[in-house]
Amino acid sequence: MLSAEHRAIVKATVPLLESGGVALTTHFYDTMMREYPEVRPLFNQTHQATGAQARALAHGVLMYARHIDRLDQLGGLVSQIVNKHVSLNILPQHYPIVGTCLLRAIREVLGADIATDDVIAAWGAAYGQLADILIGLEESHYVRNAAAPGGWRGARRLRVTRKERESDEITSFYLSPEDGGTLLGFNPGQYLGLRLDIDGEEVRRNYSLSAAPDARHYRISVKREPNGKVSNYLHDRVEESDVIEAYPPAGDFALDGGDKPLVLISGGVGITPTLAMLQAALDASKRPVHFIHAARHGGVHAFRKPLEELAARHPQLRVFYCYEKPRPQDPAPDAVGRIDQSLLARWLPATSDIEAYFLGPVGFMRGIRQALQGLGVPAAQCHYEFFGPAGALE
Repeated sequence: MLSAEHRAIVKATVPLLESGGVALTTHFYDTMMREYPEVRPLFNQTHQATGAQARALAHGVLMYARHIDRLDQLGGLVSQIVNKHVSLNILPQHYPIVGTCLLRAIREVLGADIATDDVIAAWGAAYGQLADILIGLEESHYVRNAAAPGGWRGARRLRVTRKERESDEITSFYLSPEDGGTLLGFNPGQYLGLRLDIDGEEVRRNYSLSAAPDARHYRISVKREPNGKVSNYLHDRVEESDVIEAYPPAGDFALDGGDKPLVLISGGVGITPTLAMLQAALDASKRPVHFIHAARHGGVHAFRKPLEELAARHPQLRVFYCYEKPRPQDPAPDAVGRIDQSLLARWLPATSDIEAYFLGPVGFMRGIRQALQGLGVPAAQCHYEFFGPAGALE
């Protein structure tokens, strides 16, 4: 039970988390990965190595401590965490491991003089409250997914029915149920969690669903990363007719209905969820849609032909491309360089009352967000998501 005294103690640790939260969460992950190898498949080890996961957790812990007595002020943070957990099939038995390692990290990083028995007890109660909240919300997702048409719980075997090269870097995989059944619907913008065995090692990853909902198949489109263990495995070793395991779709970065002009802005492989959003929007209404994509050059620009075919069939769709360094053989883009506020001012609708969704590398998203703000687009109408651990664009 989290008492008023516990809340006061947790809030008193906020300055320490502001200055040393990343050191604490880094130590936490080091301890957990070393002593509880059974949880390693739940974490992207590249994000561990770069520190992205530790920074994301530090931010989450800090926000929780700041708002321990008003959890409603956490906004979408809880939903983001729950959806990530559901996509990886996080279960109640994982939480005691995290709690044990977190409390140990608090003690070992802050030291016994600061992390007294009272502080550890307060954080133990606070973590228990958070774990109960997350477990309950995740269980509701699992139950709902299992009960819905085409739904399931846990991992389901999906067969690769088609593998298609989309660019020099991106390949699409079409997945259909091995059991011949139907598939759970999803909100455009969501992702699919995969469970793979790579040379005897279990790994789990999320990939955006890159086509609109279809009861017969899902499509994911995967960029080959230079040192990406999973992306290279999918590109080089997974072929048509192979079977992989997947968890039901999840994610809170999803297209909302409405009639405001829709703007979809992507950089690189960030195009994948916007494709599903675009198809759904065009099927649902005649609202104006502006689709803007940035790529390094034509060789890595995926889905150009199908987008042009969509634009030819839907007069409300306008498509713009920007290449940073086009090659001589590339079809001419609409602009060269990087997308900035002046370019968006030319390409966006005349009104700032739009719904904008954008996704890509962090630096790209930071620039797009600043440009949209400069053009007067309300912050509540600017939607984005991180492919990896959630961060901040400030």
